[in-house]
Amino acid sequence: MDRFFTLAATRIAAFAGQPAAFVAALTLIILWLVSGPIFGWSDTWQLVVNTATTIVTFLMVFLIQNSQNRDAAAMQAKLDEIIRAVHNARNEFIGIEHMTDREIEAIRLALEAQVSDHPPGRRQSDSVRRLLRRR
Repeated sequence: MDRFFTLAATRIAAFAGQPAAFVAALTLIILWLVSGPIFGWSDTWQLVVNTATTIVTFLMVFLIQNSQNRDAAAMQAKLDEIIRAVHNARNEFIGIEHMTDREIEAIRLALEAQVSDHPPGRRQSDSVRRLLRRR
C-alpha cells in the first residue's frame, strides 16, 4: 500500500506542477462557464464546480504534503550523511530536526554568534553584502 501511494502521490504531484495541468484545469473551468447558459445558471450547475474544486483541493493537500514530507526526509538524510562524512563536522547536528522549535532556534542563534566571532573577512554579514552586490 505504501509503495502504491508513494508512486501515485509522486506522479500526481509531478503532473500538478506542470503547465499541462494548469491548461487542463483552465479548460475544465471554461467548459463549465460555457455550459452555464445551457443549464440556466442553476444552483446545481454551480454546485458541480464547487464540489469538484473542494474534492480536488482536499485530496491534493494530502498528496502534496506526502511529496514534501518525502523530499524533506530525503534531504535530511543526505545532509546527515554529509555531516557524518566530513571530518571536521559536528556529528551532534545529526537528528536535530526532531528537536522542538525553541531548541532549533537556540542552536541557530548559537551558530550565528559563532560566525560573528570570526575575523571581519569571514563574517556572514560581509558574505551576504558581497552576494547582494553581485546582483
